[in-house]
Amino acid sequence: MAIMVNQVGYEAAVSYKKAVADRPGSYVLKNAAGEILWQGQAGEAVSDPLCGETLYPLDFGSVQAPGKYHLESAAGEKSDTFTIDRDVLAGVHNAMIKALYFQRCGCALEEKYAGPYVHAACHTGDSEVYGEPGHMLMAQGGWHDAGDYGRYITPAAVTIGHLLYAYWLYTMAFQEQLNIPESGNGLPDVLNECRYELEWMLKMQREDGGVYHKLTAWSHADFIMPQEDKDLFYAYAVSSLATADFCACMALAARVYRGSSTAGKEEKEFSLRLEAAARRAWKWLAENPEPLLFTNPQGSNTGEYGDTTDADERLWAAAEMMALAAWLKEDTREYREELCRILDTGLAVTDFGWTDVAGFAALAVLTDIDAAKAAGEETVQRLQTAVLEEADRLAALGEHNAFGMAMGAGDFCWGSNMVVTNRGILLALACKVLEIQEDGTAGRVARYEEVMQAQIDYLLGKNITGYSFVTGFGEHAYRHPHLRTTAADSIDDPMAGWVSGGPNGKPGDELAIRMIPAGTPPMKCYLDREECYSLNEMTIYWNSSAVFVTAYLRQKAWDREREQGEQA
Repeated sequence: MAIMVNQVGYEAAVSYKKAVADRPGSYVLKNAAGEILWQGQAGEAVSDPLCGETLYPLDFGSVQAPGKYHLESAAGEKSDTFTIDRDVLAGVHNAMIKALYFQRCGCALEEKYAGPYVHAACHTGDSEVYGEPGHMLMAQGGWHDAGDYGRYITPAAVTIGHLLYAYWLYTMAFQEQLNIPESGNGLPDVLNECRYELEWMLKMQREDGGVYHKLTAWSHADFIMPQEDKDLFYAYAVSSLATADFCACMALAARVYRGSSTAGKEEKEFSLRLEAAARRAWKWLAENPEPLLFTNPQGSNTGEYGDTTDADERLWAAAEMMALAAWLKEDTREYREELCRILDTGLAVTDFGWTDVAGFAALAVLTDIDAAKAAGEETVQRLQTAVLEEADRLAALGEHNAFGMAMGAGDFCWGSNMVVTNRGILLALACKVLEIQEDGTAGRVARYEEVMQAQIDYLLGKNITGYSFVTGFGEHAYRHPHLRTTAADSIDDPMAGWVSGGPNGKPGDELAIRMIPAGTPPMKCYLDREECYSLNEMTIYWNSSAVFVTAYLRQKAWDREREQGEQA
């Protein structure tokens, strides 16, 4: 028997509170004292293509009283315990940001910030520019990207993009201090944490504006603590992928840090450094118009983060440079022309992952008045249409599975949980478009928001595996991420807040291939094993994508609460 719920909980004032059961019949919702606050019948059977089961939805949206609850069948089977309350996502939202602190490279993690997850400073030496023996680069700092100790520009830029746009659009969701070394300095901690990564990224730019693709050893380290990894690190070749993503990220960050309501002299000076770096990168891109892609040198096995085109990266760079220039009241024609040139190739603009960053260009144009004016009405309408059409497609997917999710069976790939949350970002952007259009489609917005909530419910336990895919959150949170520090630190529980890669219908590691039978429905293709890097690795950009969606949902819950108070 299984009753699948969001193991963290549901927002009290939101009517979308749903669970999924694997049997029909009557169910009750009980609080911690055993009192029944809701009872009802399971909904109609749904033959679910994501997990290969016939399932039954449960809708208890009428319950708003704060408390601890569980669902229970007539036969006495119980769900995991969850909370109904105001701002129920605050804890997991903040933990997913704080998790980035635990990936800091080049500094010691101290007990007062890291608790038991302390370690000495790691990777403090200079790195060698690959292919140029003796040419050393001082590029300490930044975040370890994933379960390994490498640092990579393209995923770093995407992570910063998710976080800075989330902060810019949903500022109220970033007010709590996270207990990091910079806490209390006057800046929101999300900006403090992002700066740690941005300072490293700045070190990866050459004088001519080109940006090294990545900084890693020749091969992945064994499962040892980071300070024990003494291998020489290399700065690998400059790529147009890295340079364009860097350009976009720096231009965005220059706006955010200088435009923050808490920005002081130091932040303004930092913003000028970011702006200058963005301009150098743009100059390099203009002087190198042909793609300069990246593949690992033969024999090196660290993350490649390769791609087949740099069109989407250049599109994002053009959009962010245009937005920055418009914000500074400068001429935007050069950037607008490049933006339109790439858009005219028919490039899709609805994704927010490291492989395809074109969705960030839509974010840049559609969420900023000055950028939208610079882009022109025709371009704005083109982007708005693309976003809304994709949002409708995604919302329609939710009508064909029991979980209400914007996922098809083929979407459960390596890092499927980023697909889950990136689609939440697209739906949030669609809501912004409808708000701008002022067309009175409240029902359409509500539909998108229900799907966004379903995406987060899935991530936090309302799925066929029974796991919450965020460490430390939920009665059955996964516990064994593919992460060298948690494997080597002799601590039973991992630090809280890491998003797992999630189910993968085509597992790519030896253990998963051996243990998951061929033909297993995709949502069931998961193992909570640290060996399963194709299922259970974590990355900085899976976290940041989820942070964006929880920020939206937190902000909207507050807005709804305020509106209800005004009406009362």
